[in-house]
Order: sequence, then structure tokens, then C-alpha cells
Amino acid sequence: MSRFIWAPTEEVLAHANVVRLMRRHGFEDYWELVRRSQDDPAWFWPAVIEDMGLEFSQPWERVYDDSRGPEWTTWFVGGKLNLAWNCVHRWAERRPDAGAAVFRGEDGSRRALGFAELSEQVTRLAEGLVALGVEPGDRVALYLPMCPEVAVASHACAHIGAVQVPIFSGFAAPAVAQRLEDSEAKVVITADRSLRRGKWLPMLETVAEAARSAPSVEHVVTWSRKEGSWDGVELGPGTLPPLDVDSEHPYLLTYTSGTTGRPKGVVHVQGGFLVSIAREVAYQADAHPEDVIHFATDMGWIMGPWMVVGGGALGCTLVFAEGAPDWPPDRLWKTVEEERVSVLGCSPTLIRALIPHGEPKTELPSLRTIVTTGEPWNPDPYRWLFEKVGGGRCPIINCSGGTEVGACFLSPTPAIPIKECSLGGPALGMAMDVVDADGRPLRGEVGELVCRKPFPGMTRGFWRDPQRYLDTYWRRLPGIWVHGDWASVDDDGYWFLHGRSDDTLNIAGKRIGPAELESAVVGHPAVSEAAAVGVPHEVKGEVAWVFCVLAPGHDGDDALAAEVAATAAAELGKAFKPERVLFVPALPKTRSAKIVRRAVRAKALGQDPGDLSSVENPEALDEIERAADVFASEA
Repeated sequence: MSRFIWAPTEEVLAHANVVRLMRRHGFEDYWELVRRSQDDPAWFWPAVIEDMGLEFSQPWERVYDDSRGPEWTTWFVGGKLNLAWNCVHRWAERRPDAGAAVFRGEDGSRRALGFAELSEQVTRLAEGLVALGVEPGDRVALYLPMCPEVAVASHACAHIGAVQVPIFSGFAAPAVAQRLEDSEAKVVITADRSLRRGKWLPMLETVAEAARSAPSVEHVVTWSRKEGSWDGVELGPGTLPPLDVDSEHPYLLTYTSGTTGRPKGVVHVQGGFLVSIAREVAYQADAHPEDVIHFATDMGWIMGPWMVVGGGALGCTLVFAEGAPDWPPDRLWKTVEEERVSVLGCSPTLIRALIPHGEPKTELPSLRTIVTTGEPWNPDPYRWLFEKVGGGRCPIINCSGGTEVGACFLSPTPAIPIKECSLGGPALGMAMDVVDADGRPLRGEVGELVCRKPFPGMTRGFWRDPQRYLDTYWRRLPGIWVHGDWASVDDDGYWFLHGRSDDTLNIAGKRIGPAELESAVVGHPAVSEAAAVGVPHEVKGEVAWVFCVLAPGHDGDDALAAEVAATAAAELGKAFKPERVLFVPALPKTRSAKIVRRAVRAKALGQDPGDLSSVENPEALDEIERAADVFASEA
């Protein structure tokens, strides 16, 4: 059983947003609040809207309407609001000079905007989009580096009721074209170029090539990285008020890769997305208006909108860093130090990649909370982040949700003790459970992670493909959202993830998640990263192959492979000893630093890896294939 690694001090409890909410409604125990939030959503969601100070221009008539079934529940029925008002304009009226956004260029450049300046830029760009013919409901694609202009463009869309389509800033033209064509985007907002790992990326050229395959695109609006000006649009005077829209008005169409074929277009709405994301940033990450937030992310990953919407709704300062967070290796720590970041967001995979380069050279005194998501943790990197980065005083808010969830399913909060690698428990308002194949609750063993009730942040379906949405989440256990993750709950009520259930290995009839194998393998000092996949076997049915990236100073040979396999067997048991350990220079990852295991497995088996548009380094798959071929020839 995992041990407690952090517990809140009296000072933390006195400062925590969730403790304020508890006291306001007479709760002494955090888990009592969680249970009430699950059992009584009609009470809970209005309570947090009031506590956070979010503003609806027209009150709702009903908190939710599930008359069409839980899959299609709508929220804050009859209410009206504007997300840009909540995230920018109201702060410009009340705290005009407070810091709103900071740009950290990869070349060392820096600039900052206050809320008044950000609000003016949002309104002027919104007016420019209207002049180009953009109407409520029209799609506007955002293909931008992480810079304040991505927030300007995002909020400009919300200001006028347009639907933004964020696209990963590193995608090549075919992947961009696919998303433009599928969304039928009317306008693309891009940059002329951006820096990543010391090289200029010709973003405008990429858009121009992509747009030739997307006949819906009528205009390309370009932010000049050098001049800081806008081309392709005439900015307005800054007088257009934000449009009050229905709470269910579409806000965001974002794409997440499927295992094969075209990516899934995930639809979110203004009311539910704002409330869900703000709740997470307020009570799980415990952000306050005086906080400085930096998440190592991209607008094309859901954590980009998490920062822009959640941080903006709470009046925080947001730090946008162009380029890669690990180039140079100490860049992330310098950003935290120099911008006095208090809430840092990162993925476990990024931390594993940074560990071989050494610990931060400063104590990072501004840091108060660390938010992590994207992959399950293993103990050693988790402790390294807690001790070497957080100094043993910053809670790690390890959360898990997804693009379709619009926020998190599971997350601790600084107001409770935290176990290493744990996700605490259900986030506020989320009716989570772990069940067996028949939907019966499980405790003390691994099962399927499910959500038993709808929630405001859930997607309103896949873009023009409602059946795919239903088949993906709602058909295995009718009326219950089945997320596709393995999870468990220990004797103390703490929740843990064990990888994707569709990635599960079945070795001689025994099931295990790849994350458990990878965690065991990374326990060997020579291994910095690993990806475990299942390979067919004539006798056992399936065996594990583990592709490993070596730590600096180590050379891969048969003897080391045997040592690594023995390390896994010692921790998990002989039945789970990897059949083969193969060494590769790198693992294929998305821009959000997730390892793409399905592509690793496909390449190892000589199969089509499917959609690779989200993979930042597809060349790594060639090394996977080469290593597998070498093994096959030797065998």
C-alpha cells in the first residue's frame, strides 16, 4: 500500500479554496463534500458557481436536463453567459493593471500584458473576425505557438460566439488540412513562424499548404512573431460588447487521435466547459487570483484550454512558453524561477525525460502547487519531482480526465493528505466508480474506471458522429460512462490508475497494465523511459516486449537486457518477466509527452500504426521497427 507523502499544514488549510467552500456549506470533512457533490448535482454546481464568482447574464431555469438520457444531458438550461467576459473582460474592469499573460520566447524574449490590455486585444480581434464574416457557430481554427496571442484568439472566438478549433502547433500540413476540412473552418488564425528546439517552424507556409485542401477556409489571419502585428484582418476599435449566448452554445471543437482512421472531434459548450474547468483549477489545483500559472502544454492538448479558461476565470497570471519545455533541459526550471510561477503543470513523461539532466539549480521558492496529468506515475520520478522540484513542501495534484471529459475525473486537493502516485479520489461533482466487467463495484483490485452520472464538462458528442461517441463511452455498460482506464481503490480509499484498459496485456491468462511493467523496468538505474506492449506468443498467448530508453552513461547489450527483465520479474513476479527488452534512442510521443504505445506495438509487429498526426517524433518508430527486426533475425 502506498504511503502518504504529503499532508496539509494549518497554513495550507487556511488558504485553500475548497476549505472555504466546505465552511460556507457546513462541511467538516472533505470526503463528505465529495459525496454530497456526487449525490446532489442540482445543489453542488450552483454552489460552486456562486463560490467562484462566475457570472451568468441570465439565470438558468434548471441546473440540468437529462430527459434525452445521461449521454445527452444539458446543463444550466435557459441560462446565458459569455466565457470571454468571465475570463478576461470582468477582470479588466476590476483589476485592469493586474498581470494577465506573459510570453517567454525560446530566443529569450519576454513581454507581459495586463488584463486591460488583454481585454482590448481580445475585443479588437473579435471585431476584426466579425468584419471577415465570422458569425456565431462558425469554426475558427487556431494554429499558434504558446503565446498570449493564443489566449487573445481563443477569447475573441468566445466573445462573438464562434467555435474555436485548436490545432497542435507542430502538426504538418496534412494533419492541419484534415482538421480544417473536417471542421469546415471559415478562418484560420496562425503565426508567420515560431521557434522550437532552435529551429524556425514556417507556420504560415504550413497553413497555406493545408488550406489548399480545405475549401471552407475563406481567410487566414496571421500574427507576426517578429513585429507583433496582425495581418489579414483589420482590427476594430475595441467597443463591441461580448455576445451573451446560451449555456449550451458550442465553444470548442478539439481533436483527439483515434487508434485508426480519422481523429475524433470533441465538442464542448460555453457554460459547462467554463464551470467544470474553473472548478478544477479552483478546488483541485487551488489557484487564486494572485497565482502565476504555467503549464508545459500546447493549445492542441486539453491542458492548453485548462490554463486559458480555468486560470483566466480565476484572474490568474498565465505564462506562455514558446517551443519545447526541455530545450535546453533547464528551461522549465528557469521559467518557474524567473516568472515566480506558483502553480506548475507538467506530465510524468516530461519529468522522466528531465531527470537525467539533473535537478533544478534553485529551490524554486515561488512554487506552491504542482499539477500533473497525461500518464500514470511510477514512484521514483514522482518522488524526484516532489523532493527535488517541490522541495518536499508542494503537493502534487495528480489528476486524470481527458479531452472528452473537459476536466478531471480523479484528483486530490491540497486540503487532504496525498499518497505518492495516487490521484486522491473522485474530483468534486464526479460520480466515479471502479467496476468489474458486469458493472459491479470493485475495491482492492483493478477494474474499469467509470462515471455513473453526467457532468457539465462532458463532451456534447463527437463532431457530426454521434454514434461513434455513444459506441466509445456508453454502450459497454448502458447509462454509465466507461472511460477505458484501469483503476483501483486501496483500503484507505485512495485511487490509482494502471494504464489504458485497451492497452492491457494478457500474459498466460494473467492481466496487467503496461504502466505497471514500465514502472518496474524504470526501477533499473540504467533505464530512463520504457514502453511495454503485448506480442502474440504460440504457447502463452501473449508476452511482453519492453522498449527502453537508456539513461546517460549506459550501453544496451544482452547482459543489461537480462538485468532489466530480472528487475521487472523481481517486482511483479516471474509470470510477468518481459520476454524481450529492446533498447531504442527514443520513444514516440505526442506534443503533450504521452507515449504512443499502440504505434509502438504496431511497428513491433510490422503492422500499420494508424493515425500518427499527433506524434511529434515519428522517426522514433523507425528505430522501434529496426530493433524488432534485429531481434527477429537473431531469433
